[in-house]
Amino acid sequence: QVQLVESGGGLVQPGGSLRLSCTASGIIFSARALAWYRQAPGMQRELVATIGTGGNRNYVSSAMGRFTISRDNAKNTVYLQMNSLKPGDTAVYYCNAGQLDPGPRYIAGRYWGRGTQVTVSS
Repeated sequence: QVQLVESGGGLVQPGGSLRLSCTASGIIFSARALAWYRQAPGMQRELVATIGTGGNRNYVSSAMGRFTISRDNAKNTVYLQMNSLKPGDTAVYYCNAGQLDPGPRYIAGRYWGRGTQVTVSS
């Protein structure tokens, strides 16, 4: 049974930082590309950051320079370090285990966790 469990969200003031974690089970973690998505109220789910099996990273333009995705294959965990947070970053954040096509374009896997709420507000 595949499980993805996100944690680390919370309420933070603008300019603050949070570190999200997602621990996976039921998959061969090291063989998967990984991604963080977010979904704000009334909006579609948005791809925020991806990391390939070799550690190559990509970010949505709004996250570039502020967010860092990383992975620890020994712990089956992917992280998202978020700095200089803005109110526009407020959303539920989800991790996903998928794959990269030759583009490279991220192809989401079928399993999702429950997400972790990030609220940026003064």
